[in-house]
Amino acid sequence: MASKYDLIVVGAGALGTFHAYHAAAAGKKVLLLEKDQRPVNATVRNFGMVIASGMAGKWFDYGVYGTALYKSIQQRFDVSVRNNGSVYIASDDDEQQLIHELKAAYDTKGYESQLLSQSQLLAKYPSLKASYCREALYFPQEVSVEPNLFIHRIHQYMLYSFPGLEMRRATVVTECSVSGDNVLVTLAGGERLSAERVVVASGHEFKILFPELFKEQDLSVSKLQMLRTKPLPSLALPGNIGTGLSIRRYEAFTECAGFANMKTPDHLLELESYGIHILLKQAVDGTVIIGDSHEYAKIGEEENLGYELNQHINQLMLKEASRIADFDMTNLSETWAGYYGLHDKEEIFEHTIEDKIFITVGIGGKGMTCSAGYAQENIRKVFNQ
Repeated sequence: MASKYDLIVVGAGALGTFHAYHAAAAGKKVLLLEKDQRPVNATVRNFGMVIASGMAGKWFDYGVYGTALYKSIQQRFDVSVRNNGSVYIASDDDEQQLIHELKAAYDTKGYESQLLSQSQLLAKYPSLKASYCREALYFPQEVSVEPNLFIHRIHQYMLYSFPGLEMRRATVVTECSVSGDNVLVTLAGGERLSAERVVVASGHEFKILFPELFKEQDLSVSKLQMLRTKPLPSLALPGNIGTGLSIRRYEAFTECAGFANMKTPDHLLELESYGIHILLKQAVDGTVIIGDSHEYAKIGEEENLGYELNQHINQLMLKEASRIADFDMTNLSETWAGYYGLHDKEEIFEHTIEDKIFITVGIGGKGMTCSAGYAQENIRKVFNQ
């Protein structure tokens, strides 16, 4: 039997990584396990937008905390954080009403935001189209990261900073069970590890650990499609750019009084049916990510989503994006799909076994923004602090 750990974390995506981060920062002996050679799922297949402004309730607070933590780490180690702000563009009367309501709500919380007139918005983002832009709500304090770099650099920073942290890659956990005062973790190949506590943050992998438990839950998998242009060095499109469809979808806006009376215009109905809301983000290499869409399947039926890309969805996204912005979207460098797990009725699925195994999956699309704050609170519960 290998040496005992205070905590073993199964899954090195954003959610698992920040559980390991907070435990290690508290002086615990921690082992972080990742089934792949490096994380390849939701944490790296996204926009890298850190947008507390789009969250509601406690998730907003988690997002604010995560933003501050990312900025703090960036001051010590380059993990690709850029403080370049977030903006939501209103294209009609309903969307304008919601950004005004959201600004009023954030003013009461002291969370800085600025209303941008059409002329101010176009001056800041000259590639946007005046025909689309009515007004916008801007959050200057928000950040973005590079999803293909961020989590890997966070791991480097943690291994450098925390002597009590270990990480093992390409390590599949096949069993996890309580044995007396410890938790035994069995790896593919038969090796066994021991820990006082275990956190299982296994993303949308529902078939290896605790499959019978997961089958009983209201869990689903969402498939998202995204596209990337080739580098556009003459384009200046800073920060996280949300559009009218984002205003119609994000949690923060759904809590505004005017949301209940919103109706979807006919020209957006097909986009809505595919869960499309246009986001734009320019990476440090000058490429622009365009997306995204949302298709859903219950667990056990994930294969129905397919791993091929629906080209009709891609064309719908490009058509709508071209209505919003004027830059070359015809020369794409790649298209891909991302997948994440979500709970159909709750904001996340949490399950505890004998106060020693803590399962937390189904955070949905909030992981990049909220994982750090949620994990900080959860680690306190794990160690009864």
